This record gives sequence, C-alpha cells and structure tokens, in this order.
Amino acid sequence: MHDTTSMLIELGLIVLGLGIVGRLAGRLGLSPIPLYLLGGLAFGQGGLLPLDTVEGFIEVGAEIGVILLLLMLGLEYTAPELVSSLREQYPSGLVDLLLNATPGAIAALLLGWGPVGALALAGITYISSSGVVAKVLTELDRLGNRETPVVLGVLVIEDLAMAVYLPVLTTAVAGVGLASGSLTVALALFTAGVALYVALRHGRVISKAVSSDNPEMLLLVVLGLTLLVAGVAQELQVSAAVGAFLVGIALSGEVATTTRRLFTPLRDLFAAVFFVFFGLSTDPTEIPPVLATALLLAVITAGTKIATGIYAARRAGIGPRGRLRAGGVLVARGEFSIVIAGLAAASEPRVAPLATAYVLILVILGPFTARWTEPAVRWTRERRQARRAGRAERGVDGSDGAKRSADPAAGAGGPGGATAADEPRDSASPV
Repeated sequence: MHDTTSMLIELGLIVLGLGIVGRLAGRLGLSPIPLYLLGGLAFGQGGLLPLDTVEGFIEVGAEIGVILLLLMLGLEYTAPELVSSLREQYPSGLVDLLLNATPGAIAALLLGWGPVGALALAGITYISSSGVVAKVLTELDRLGNRETPVVLGVLVIEDLAMAVYLPVLTTAVAGVGLASGSLTVALALFTAGVALYVALRHGRVISKAVSSDNPEMLLLVVLGLTLLVAGVAQELQVSAAVGAFLVGIALSGEVATTTRRLFTPLRDLFAAVFFVFFGLSTDPTEIPPVLATALLLAVITAGTKIATGIYAARRAGIGPRGRLRAGGVLVARGEFSIVIAGLAAASEPRVAPLATAYVLILVILGPFTARWTEPAVRWTRERRQARRAGRAERGVDGSDGAKRSADPAAGAGGPGGATAADEPRDSASPV
C-alpha cells in the first residue's frame, strides 16, 4: 500500500508539474519540450530529487507516447498525399538528407562512436520536429503562405524516411548479422509498401470498419488497433513507431478527422511523459562535457536546414523572402530526435546527453529562426546596400561633383539612376 501511495503522489506531482511548465512555455511563446526535458533531468538519476517508485509506470507511458506521436503523424497525411509528395519533392528530400545527416555522422565518427553511433547521430541531426514546425506555422499565421506546402512536403519525406530508418537503426542497435538485418529491413519496406497500397486501394473500407458514431467506441477501437499493430511490428523488429505511423496513414476521411480530435489531448499527455522519461534516464552531469559539441553541431545544422528550405522553396518558384522563411522554420529538432536517441542509448550511452543538449538548443532556437531569419537577412542586405551607396556617393561628390549635378541620369536613386521602382520584388512570395 505504501508503494502505491508513493507512486500516486509522485505521478501526481509529475503530471501537475507538466501542466505548470506547459502553461509557462505557452506564456513565453516557446515549445514545452525543453522544459519537459529539463524537468526529467532534475528528477532523474543524478538530479536534484530522484523519483524511483514511478519509474516503471513512466517507462510504459513513454512507449505509449511514442506510439501516439507516430499515429497522429500518420493521420495528418493521406496515402495519395504521400505519393504526390514523393514525386514532387524527392530532390529536396535528397538534399535534406545529404546536408543534415552528414554533419551528425561525421561528428559521431570524430568522437569515436563507431558505425552505430554515426547512424544514430545522423538521424538525430537529420529530421526536423514536425510538432514544433506545425505549432510555429500556426502561431505566425503562415499556413496560407506559398512556401508552407514546400515545408510540409519536406516534413512528409522526412517522416517517410523514418519508416525505413527506424528498422535499420533497431537492427544495428540489436547487433544482428548482415543476413538477419537485411531481412528485417526488407520486411519493413515490404510492410510499409503493403500499408500504402492498402491505404490507397482500400482506405475507405478500413475507415468504415473502424468508424463509430460513439466517440468512446472509436477511441477504444483505434487505440487498441494501434497498440496491437505496434506490438506486432515490434515483435517483427520493424519498430512499434513505424507500425503506429502506418495505422494513421490507413485511416482517412471523417474517421481520421474525428480521431485527431479525440486523440490530441491523449497524445499531448503521453508525449510529455515520454520527454520526461528521456530526461529521467539521462544523467545531467554528463551534459556539460558535451555542451560545446552540441552547440557547434546545432549551429552547423541550423545553417544546413536553412539551406535545405531555401533550395526546396526555390525549386517551387518561391521568391527570396519566402525561401528564407521556409529555411528558418525547419531548424527545430524535437520528438523524433529524442526517439532515435532513446533507441540508440542501449548500444551507445553517450548519444543520450549529446542528443538532449542538442535538442534543447534547437527546440528553443527554432521558433526564433522561423520568425527572424528573413527579417535579419533583409536588414543585413539593406545595411550593406546603404553602406555601398554611401561610399559611392562620397566618391562621386569628392571627384566629380559638378558632373554629377549636371547629369540628369544620376538622380535620387544613386549611380546609374536606379530608383525604387527598379528594386527586385518578391512577387512569388506573400509579404
């Protein structure tokens, strides 16, 4: 009875604390993820007040949190949208993979982590946080902007890449042989292909079978189906997260809309528990030694994400200002990076503290780059142009002032007669 009482008290304190820090993050205009991670660090091993009684419950809740995150992610897309994004955005997806996975892989090898560590850190630096990006786009009122579909297309390809990457990482962490590993990856690809085919051809049938006018019944059926498929996928070494993602893709129409509404509070609760658990399992004393590495990696990969967004938006015919907005909004890393670190920690424990510091930096930096990348670049260009114009005018006034005053071509627009009407305009991008 004493253990049960202690568990209820600790669990109540954790959930209440999550609510408080979530409200604080909302008032500060930040994602709550860094505060959840910091809370886990404070009450985990090596923290201020370790929580022991509730650890087992939190671990199960964290697994459910990952599954619900991926289920909701799958519900955001229909199978035709996924196929369309692959056809239109695959060059941008390849550039994204090359620019953002490479720094992580190189850093891991330089740190002496070996192939598994390199594979894990490459995934951590590669994938943006869909949750943070969606939240930022909504808060900045950019859902109607022309660059937003490009951003979402890049995110879709990243999410699809996870359906292949997670089984590969799981196999590498398990240390199985080449033949068994190849079989697992082939099985994952086959499963994903079958799921996409079924969703394309028979999505309405599945949705109709799951559908119910009773919200309670719909919630129970979808949750039970998701956990069942996730468990079977885990048994097949395909990854429970991938199984949940495929369930989300298979549901469409009114069922998907209603499921998103019902599951959003549940997902938010268990996702918060997941981030807390990751913090609980990370020793905070291990973070200071890797903080400089995490900061350097964050600066590099923030730049490569901005370059990715610029490239993808340029391919879509978006103007210069829209390209910068697309790049800035992709910077944040979050839930998937932590999922990858959690999988890899069993094989390479040094991944967890570096991933925690890295995600903390970029999940805080991301909303700022989304808001200020384009204005900062525009301000820098304007200052540079003003300095050049000032130097040119001083040179003309000093050497040939009389000729300049008599030359009608040298008007208020500066040398060459450039006026405001001659300035390049971002006609392809909304202002």
